[in-house]
Amino acid sequence: MRRTSKDTEESARIISRRGLMLGGAQLAFVGVLALRMRYMQVEQADTFRLLADENRINIRLLPPARGLIYDRNGVILAENEQNYRVVLVREDAGDVDEVLRRLGRIIPLPPDDLERARREIDRRSPFVPVTIADRLSWQDFSEVAVNAPALPGVTPEVGQSRIYPLDQDFAHIVGYVGPVSDYDLTRGYLSDDTDPLLQIPKFQVGKTGVEARMEHDLRGQAGTKRIEVNATGRVMRELDRQEGRAGDNLQLTIDSALQNYLQVRLGDDSASAVVMDTRTGDILAIGSAPAFDPNSFVRGISVADYRGLTENDYRPLSNKTVQGVYPPGSTFKMVTALAALEAGVIKPDERVWCPGHKEVGGRKFHCWKRAGHGWVSLGASLSESCDVYYYDIAERVGIENIAAMARKLGLGQRFDLPLSAVSGGLTPDKAWKVENRGAEWVVGDTLNSGIGQGYVLASPLQLAVMTARIASGKALVPRLVKSINGVEVPVPEVAPLDIDAGHLALVRKGMHDVINLRRGTAYGSRVTAEGIKLAGKTGTSQ
Repeated sequence: MRRTSKDTEESARIISRRGLMLGGAQLAFVGVLALRMRYMQVEQADTFRLLADENRINIRLLPPARGLIYDRNGVILAENEQNYRVVLVREDAGDVDEVLRRLGRIIPLPPDDLERARREIDRRSPFVPVTIADRLSWQDFSEVAVNAPALPGVTPEVGQSRIYPLDQDFAHIVGYVGPVSDYDLTRGYLSDDTDPLLQIPKFQVGKTGVEARMEHDLRGQAGTKRIEVNATGRVMRELDRQEGRAGDNLQLTIDSALQNYLQVRLGDDSASAVVMDTRTGDILAIGSAPAFDPNSFVRGISVADYRGLTENDYRPLSNKTVQGVYPPGSTFKMVTALAALEAGVIKPDERVWCPGHKEVGGRKFHCWKRAGHGWVSLGASLSESCDVYYYDIAERVGIENIAAMARKLGLGQRFDLPLSAVSGGLTPDKAWKVENRGAEWVVGDTLNSGIGQGYVLASPLQLAVMTARIASGKALVPRLVKSINGVEVPVPEVAPLDIDAGHLALVRKGMHDVINLRRGTAYGSRVTAEGIKLAGKTGTSQ
């Protein structure tokens, strides 16, 4: 079939249109390609020339400045100081042993430090800087810098190291930092932390206290720098730098002057003390003795010094205020008294006869005063610390009511404070003994618990919270961090204790008499200054 001239003209138009579209697309592609080539060859020429020239561009992390720690009045508790050090990058060094040998001619490198550095170099990736020597003098640091051309892969750096100006006063509160360890990364509290800063050898992280519990706030974020090195690994110039974010500054609720006074009074005895503000729950001082100098851990404590701390019978490394749990003894008697008053098993004016012991099931439970106290009221039972009074009311009120009151007053609770190994103590009841001892609760257990012995355990912090709640009538919660970067940490809303105000007043009166009545067990510790009233409770446990 012959095509008409009209069909031929139509086909030609279609072919021309398609050809024009295809040509236009090709022209656009060539144009974009040309622009990209111009950008890469002209505008980015220096960058790609450096990248192609023996891979001479290195990117290194810049450790951020660690956040500072202050007391409630702005006194510095933890700060940073300059630290001159020398690092080595295996990838740039070539013959590592030869470089270390040359470096050893310039600055002193003890054999133990060299061996440690070699092990670290073998373990780390070839591009990760490894600290060879730190805390150098300015003279040694300068000599390394002058001889840098003969030390490929070696770089003198100015870093920062932690220092604690008030040393022992805050050892158990602020804690200390140290080089990140394999344990920290694999089984410790940093095991889930993917921050690349942790891969830098000798990077300092919190080990104990606030330094450890507030690590993520204090650490900050890393910066980066791009440097150009020559074929021998010598740094030629810095091409680019992006500063990191410094760690947050923390302000604690502690008053450093009061803390110092407290630590001095505790001395070298095995002791602890806690001071709380009964209006807010702020911890004003929290001391454990004996203490230690945290700076010795930052700088590297000797084996002999560390052994001296670990073998000391008074356990200076332990923060007794929160880690230690002990039978509270007679300081627990307010709990038993309030439990009995609230349950209605005793009346405020009721008296109990104390002949010096109470016999239950053929067993005698003795009072500390073997001759007995005679007829004892609630107030006298506290001021003179009569054990028989509390044996009697504990038997009547029962362990479940006693345990419930103890928890209401803060015992048996683990408070969320940024301190190491905060203990929850132990407030036992019938279910606890069955579960943990495989035995039924007996009356004798209740009598022992009523005077704060037996299975009952509490930390000094918990006893301070208990006392603050009795004094204030509020469910106070202890607080240690006052502000972060100048922003006040809100004081939580404090609910009133669900305890009759009249019953609390009776217990407070009894605690006042402990110190201020001549027959009170703490009469020798009374305060005679005008305008100051002191109340408390003594306690001795076996």
